[in-house]
Amino acid sequence: MEDSPTLLITLTGKDRPGVTAAMFETLSTFGVEVLDIEQIVLRGRLVLGILVTAPRDVAKLNAGAAATAGALSMDLEIVSGHGDNARRPAGRAHVTVLSRTLSPRAVAAITGRIADTGSNIDRIVRMARYPVTAIEFHVSGADIPRLRTVLATEAARQRVDVAVQSVGLLRHGRRLVVMDVDSTLVQGEAIDALARHAGVGTEVARVTEEAMRGKLDFEEALRRRVALLAGLEASTLDLVYDEMELAPGARTVVRTLKRLGYRLGIVSGGFSQLTYRLAADLEIDYAKANTLEIADGKLTGNIVGEVVDRAGKAAALRQFAHESKMTLDRTVAVGDGANDLDMLATAGLGIAFNAKPAVQEVADTAVNVPYLDTILYLLGISREDIEAADAEHGITTPQPELT
Repeated sequence: MEDSPTLLITLTGKDRPGVTAAMFETLSTFGVEVLDIEQIVLRGRLVLGILVTAPRDVAKLNAGAAATAGALSMDLEIVSGHGDNARRPAGRAHVTVLSRTLSPRAVAAITGRIADTGSNIDRIVRMARYPVTAIEFHVSGADIPRLRTVLATEAARQRVDVAVQSVGLLRHGRRLVVMDVDSTLVQGEAIDALARHAGVGTEVARVTEEAMRGKLDFEEALRRRVALLAGLEASTLDLVYDEMELAPGARTVVRTLKRLGYRLGIVSGGFSQLTYRLAADLEIDYAKANTLEIADGKLTGNIVGEVVDRAGKAAALRQFAHESKMTLDRTVAVGDGANDLDMLATAGLGIAFNAKPAVQEVADTAVNVPYLDTILYLLGISREDIEAADAEHGITTPQPELT
């Protein structure tokens, strides 16, 4: 096949029903074999590429194809050559670019860096047009670790998000997605909301600042902050839950992945009294968090059981994977803080969502737009797929969804 004569037939013009069928009906009369097909439509303009084996009478096929193109009022180009498409080299990857506004300069820079690494772009697909623009490049011949490093640097320079993932069967089928809660699935931090109600917001913030400067580890900081809540009415937890706001796109993420048969988990360094209720309301499969001790209707200032810290979050992910009968390479973790680092490293795909720089540096990929549903594009799920599924269930998705 490598030395066999072939024809590349390219048809361009206004899209309409029946164009593809008409051209293949013409080709069917020449006894050719179809080797490859590619078709795209942009703003109603169609580009159809067909690679076929060359017939004995090429001139007759050219005339027949030209007549069909003329009847369709479309442009035609036929190029002779030899062989099928070259076998794509090893190192296949999906490079996803996310940006609120995607400039030509950014696209030029990203595609230039892909070429610099010796990789080739085989295909380009738009995954979403709102609330962000998401474009996916199918790349072959990639040294994936090097490609990821080079594109991370360029992405920061261009102020866009770029995710690099190996291509394989793992992207298809059922997976487990585990998300952090505070500042990821939910906006804000539960401990801060409780502290405000308790009138100790300043004191709690001071302990948090010490922890961020490395003077306290997570467990010590958590216990000190919870101690400041001693005496707070337990009913305040209901008030805080009612005040919680989901991240924009959170409901879209949950309902879309549930429809696709994914398993979902949430894990939090916050509190089970809030996290477990959230899991039940959103119909999330698994949840893990710290438990506040309550006695006589008030918080005691203590935590019951082991603290869910950085290591605890990773352990929870492994537990959820075991219970859902999935290997770790089929897991996805999403988080924003240092407490999520072990979980992101343990998962098959770790996504830093609006995360601190230290977290973005070690995660597989980073998303820096406020819409949680953008993680769906990294899983190969397009905005059109989301809308089609919503329409089947009678749901109209806001543009963009903010709740």
